[in-house]
Amino acid sequence: MQDCMTQDDHWIDTPYGQMFARCWHPDRREIANDAPPVILFHDSLGCVELWRDFPSRLAKATKRSVIAYDRLGFGKSDPHPGDWSNHFIREEAQRYFPHLRAGLGITHFIAFGHSVGGAMATNCAALFPEHCVALVTESAQAFVEERTKCGVRSAEEQFQQPGQMERLEKYHGDKARWVLNAWTQTWLSPSYATWSVEKGLPAIECPMLVIHGENDEFGSALHSQRFAGLAQRGSETLMLSECGHVPHREKPEMVIDAISRLVSACQGRFEKVSNRASTG
Repeated sequence: MQDCMTQDDHWIDTPYGQMFARCWHPDRREIANDAPPVILFHDSLGCVELWRDFPSRLAKATKRSVIAYDRLGFGKSDPHPGDWSNHFIREEAQRYFPHLRAGLGITHFIAFGHSVGGAMATNCAALFPEHCVALVTESAQAFVEERTKCGVRSAEEQFQQPGQMERLEKYHGDKARWVLNAWTQTWLSPSYATWSVEKGLPAIECPMLVIHGENDEFGSALHSQRFAGLAQRGSETLMLSECGHVPHREKPEMVIDAISRLVSACQGRFEKVSNRASTG
């Protein structure tokens, strides 16, 4: 059977700069009616390109569109406007994410976030409960753990080795140094030590899947427990053995299968709600 996957790129104008997004679409005939897309939130050093083939595989498995975007300061998007703060996770959801939705005409969505992107996806789910159909966190940090800081320090040392910054520049261009500093200096700052994902966050109302690797070098299982505790109506936790910080690359089949099950269950509920709204 011929693979009918299509891909298109978008440049979204915002008051803060232009954001880059890429969309993967399976065969249009296979997409359920009004199926909300999956939106990917990348990690601290990530961008659209670094998702590699995961978005296309996820789109094919779930039979719905998958959207990834470069946050301002990352990848192909414009440089960050310069007011980076310890509230950058909440600000992504409040300030920038609404422009992505408006620019791409997204009403309902499924949020999937990797690492710090998991906390951002969680904030989006909490702040837009009527529109977020489901939430998936992967290797997400819920608080500033000593294990997290050790992982950041180790990565910071690795980037002092010859050729490492050039690897980062391949994806972020002349923004690479800012990308690295925004990550390391924020998480290692004493002023950030008391941050936690729960602070000021409403309970998560939508179905939630929490994915974590047992060998995650940036966070213990305590993080998955804290995220699961945010779910108002319960959640599913997938702990992966022999897996580190990037399950979608290390255990892609297991991650995609778990997300597909969640998406399938949520689609039935979403269609029922949509039908009631249209007939009410």
